[in-house]
Amino acid sequence: MTLLLTGVTGTLGSDLKKLFPEAISPSHSKFDICNKPKVDEFFKNNQIDLVIHTAALTTVRGCEEDKILATKINVEGTKNLVDGLFHSNPDGYFVYISTACVFDGDSGMYNETSIPSPKNFYSSTKLLGEYELKKLKRSLVIRTNFTGRKKWPYPKAFTDRFGTYLFSDQVAKGIKEVIEDNLDGIVHIVGEKRISMFELAKYTTNDIGPMTMDEYSGPDLTIDMSLDTKRWKKYDLES
Repeated sequence: MTLLLTGVTGTLGSDLKKLFPEAISPSHSKFDICNKPKVDEFFKNNQIDLVIHTAALTTVRGCEEDKILATKINVEGTKNLVDGLFHSNPDGYFVYISTACVFDGDSGMYNETSIPSPKNFYSSTKLLGEYELKKLKRSLVIRTNFTGRKKWPYPKAFTDRFGTYLFSDQVAKGIKEVIEDNLDGIVHIVGEKRISMFELAKYTTNDIGPMTMDEYSGPDLTIDMSLDTKRWKKYDLES
C-alpha cells in the first residue's frame, strides 16, 4: 500500500511520520498542494492507495487576515488532493484531519452527529474541506483537538476555553488505529476529560500564566471545543 502524508513538518504530521515511516511525505517546496497541475502529475506518477491529509493553515488570526490564502490552502488544496486520488485510484482511501472548531463552541461535547456551525473563517475553511471528501467512495473525516508535547508557545493560557484535548502523538496513534479498523464517515478522536487550555498547558509548562477571554481581542474563537464520540474509544491524556 502506498501512502501519501501531507503536512509532515507540522506537529501532527511529524508524529504520524514516525508511525508511518514508509509514507511518501514530500516537503511543501517539493509538493505544493495548491498547484493543481503538479498535484495531478504526482498522482499520475504514483499509485497512491491512502492519503492522510494534515497540511493546513491553522491559525485563526492568520486565516482571518488572509482569507484568500486560507481558502487556497484549506479548501482548494484539499480539493486538489481529493480530485487527484479520485481520478488516479477511485478505490483509494482519503483521511482528512479536521478540527473541533467546526462547531460553534456554545455548548461543548459535540459528537459525530452534531451539526457544525463554524465561528470563524478558519473553521469555515476546514468544514468546506470536509465536504470535498463526499465525492470519494472511501473517506474518513477525523475531528480532534491537540497540542504538541512541548513548552506552551504563549506566556498565558485561557482558563475559560475548554476541550477534550490530547497530545499530538496520542492523536497520531488514534489515527493509525482508526485507519487499521477501516472506518469511514466521521470519527472524533478525543481525550477522556474536558479541561481548560490552562490545565492543558500546565502539563508541559509549569510557569504558564492564567488568562480569561475578557483579556482577548481578535477574531471570534470557539470557546468550548470539547468533543464526544459515538464511534470510537476515548484516550487518556496522561498516558
